[in-house]
Amino acid sequence: MPETSPTSTINLREVKARANTASHIITGFASVTPSLDEMWQQISHSLSDIPILAAEITRLGTELTRSRLHRANLAAAGRASIAADHDGEPDPLFYLRDELDAQGFGTQRRPA
Repeated sequence: MPETSPTSTINLREVKARANTASHIITGFASVTPSLDEMWQQISHSLSDIPILAAEITRLGTELTRSRLHRANLAAAGRASIAADHDGEPDPLFYLRDELDAQGFGTQRRPA
């Protein structure tokens, strides 16, 4: 299964594989042209950033997915509260308070 974030079509596994291949090529070039060692090291350092950036992309994609789910749940709770109010339920804000509590935004005030 390709390693992609839910919001991107970039295959991070392929990106990391290409960076690894490029690192091996640079190692070969460095052994043939040691006079350019400083340049090869700079390129190698730049390539070594790719796995770190790929991990950050994955983390941010996960965080974005979680945020979207929380937003959708809050919207659903808001709609449920409005519908409960229209239906004359005694505590229409229950749905919203419950979702806020579930997301860690616990409300202090409760109906009497």
